[in-house]
Amino acid sequence: MPGRISSHDWLPESVAPGATLRELAAGEELFRRGDRAAAIFAVESGRLRLVRRTVDDHLVILHTASAGELFAEAALFAMTYHCDAIAARASRVHVFSKVKLLAAMRAEPAIIEAFAAALAHRLQALRARLELRNIRSARARLLHYLALAAGPDGRTVKLDGHLQDIADDLGLSREALYRTLVKLESGGLIMRTKTTILLRKSSFA
Repeated sequence: MPGRISSHDWLPESVAPGATLRELAAGEELFRRGDRAAAIFAVESGRLRLVRRTVDDHLVILHTASAGELFAEAALFAMTYHCDAIAARASRVHVFSKVKLLAAMRAEPAIIEAFAAALAHRLQALRARLELRNIRSARARLLHYLALAAGPDGRTVKLDGHLQDIADDLGLSREALYRTLVKLESGGLIMRTKTTILLRKSSFA
């Protein structure tokens, strides 16, 4: 998603080398809501979904974490996890000890400042996601997403994941996303290959 934070360089040397690695199959749970919050995580490869279920058992995707991204930071200040973390596909996840990280923060206040900066960037990403979700039209929502995700030329979007990933970010079904892509392409607003989407100039009109 545009605005996604993909670095955890702020993690102190006393914590990062001691991280363990979990390998998850598609659909496997990393943790469940109510489990004791003992660690925070970073995705090495794959994709994790943070989800909750409503009272009528409707699944709500709160966040998706991709390669390099830190997630479940709130666990540092909570007794239990507040959602489920499920692998959207086969994934490798670094596990950072909550106890060690909090100890490092107390010993090195600069780490707290770096952590706060990371959270500020995450808040910006959340605002971008809310902005997208508030756009009613699937067509306008997708065009806005692509404009935010475009590279330095302002037009080329690299596809480094699956269409379902984009659908999740936009709050659309895969089918709705595919139909919208087909309409934009047939209307001459985008050009697609297996690895990129090119926005035509008319897309911004």
